[in-house]
Amino acid sequence: MNCNVPTDIVFSFTGFAMRGGHTDTHHDGWGIAFFEGAGVRHFVDHQAAIASPIAELIKRYPIKSTNVIAHIRKATQGKVALENCHPFVRELWGQYWVFAHNGDLKAFAPALDGAYRPVGSTDSERAFCYILQQLRARFGAVRPPLADLRSALSGLVHEIATHGTFNMMLSSGGELFAHCSTNLFYLVRQHPFDTAKLSDEDVSVDFSQVTTPDDRVAIIVTQPLTTNEQWTGFIPGELKLFIDGVPQAAV
Repeated sequence: MNCNVPTDIVFSFTGFAMRGGHTDTHHDGWGIAFFEGAGVRHFVDHQAAIASPIAELIKRYPIKSTNVIAHIRKATQGKVALENCHPFVRELWGQYWVFAHNGDLKAFAPALDGAYRPVGSTDSERAFCYILQQLRARFGAVRPPLADLRSALSGLVHEIATHGTFNMMLSSGGELFAHCSTNLFYLVRQHPFDTAKLSDEDVSVDFSQVTTPDDRVAIIVTQPLTTNEQWTGFIPGELKLFIDGVPQAAV
């Protein structure tokens, strides 16, 4: 989720968590990260989201954030364990970066010889460490302008995607990058708001009752979460940037 004002994700997460072992087979752990100022609230669990007490907490506790990344895991590489649960968090340029990946990378074993090393055994965490290592090597100790960062990321994600499926999301709190290999969809909720109905749970919310006319929220998912809203599919190979709930042109 990427938005222009701090917003809770209770509605979307309620449907999302159902896919962690109830309406889908992603039952090998889950996680969620909320940016708050310069900090990050980070929750992960190796249990399926449908059975996790921590997931129940997230459903009932309306943490508000302008950028949220959540993930439900179906293990392809690495055992079911806490250290292999997404999203992953690392520091670069004095900022926390949060990353999650859906897919499977084959024969991806880059040389990681700097500050960024995997703790777990997933291809996803290796990819995240590789991205940060390459960005630090290219730009040094100072964060570059957004246009330069976006261009560099575009090259890196396309390189990694040659090894397999690389649907991913990456954020440092002020923006959200999303790359599609196979399936990603997004929608933007803004005035005039309407009622949304989850596809995985019999739950509806009339957003006109809980928002202001200035609110704008972008939701990016691998599969649409609601049945009565118009979701836009990414084109495979696209890297999109979201700022304040607005999708920028793809690269």
